[in-house]
Amino acid sequence: MTRTTAFQIRPYRATDLPEIQAIYAHHVLHGTGSFEEVPPSVEEMGERIEHVTSQGWPWLVAEDATGVLGYCYVTRFRPRAAYRFCAENAVYVRPDVRGQGVGKALVAQLIQDATEAGFRQMVAVIGDSENVGSIGVHASLGFQRVGTLRAVGWKAGRWLDTVYMERALGEGDETDPV
Repeated sequence: MTRTTAFQIRPYRATDLPEIQAIYAHHVLHGTGSFEEVPPSVEEMGERIEHVTSQGWPWLVAEDATGVLGYCYVTRFRPRAAYRFCAENAVYVRPDVRGQGVGKALVAQLIQDATEAGFRQMVAVIGDSENVGSIGVHASLGFQRVGTLRAVGWKAGRWLDTVYMERALGEGDETDPV
């Protein structure tokens, strides 16, 4: 299905917080893309956003006349200093617009913004190996599947895998970072 209405992608604004929390809460309660089982409160979600944006890392929102359609962001893949050029992405889309190109557009913009922020690699840590939508979106944007951790999560009455996908950003590992 292709979206017939236009949407824009822009940086997060504080007024987006309730809609972002609602989107994530839906995924926590009804999906397996997140391994969280209790949705964070609006306040906790705000703290998470502040942690990302205070580092100068992108947190993007897709919106149209109906409101926030989805969001995405990057964090450092791991906290140790050697990982400082490797980002981990996250993307969540409102359930009524899944499969309509919103997630792909968000991740495409996130790749550009993360590159501009100085990251050289991006890792997608995808909950549930049956999450063909997210795996497909990432593959269509140049991510390669680099591994699967089998049965590392238990949610929704079943064991869940975690799929790792990776993509070089900018010059990747062809040159040393500055």
